[in-house]
Amino acid sequence: MIKKAIAAALLAAVLAGCAQTEGQQRATTGALVGGAGGALVGQAIGGNTKSTVIGAASGALLGAVVGSATTPQRRGEQLCRYQDRNSGRIYTAPCDDRYYDGNY
Repeated sequence: MIKKAIAAALLAAVLAGCAQTEGQQRATTGALVGGAGGALVGQAIGGNTKSTVIGAASGALLGAVVGSATTPQRRGEQLCRYQDRNSGRIYTAPCDDRYYDGNY
């Protein structure tokens, strides 16, 4: 069982290197860390294979969600809604410095 877990962790680490965006890399890293922690907690609580697998799956899912959700957005990627002063038309465009400075 331990050899299979180590092999799965190594495979996941190799696949984590293939992720292309920062968000994907953070989600994969979160899944790895969460899965390992969940497996340890599941084993400590239940003391059997089923508890370990449930803990690993739960931890991996939670870790992926947290890793993805905490990916910081780079400046310029955030879109804001603006209204044209002349026509009143509402449009979206990259946010200007007022958004980042909190002066909106």
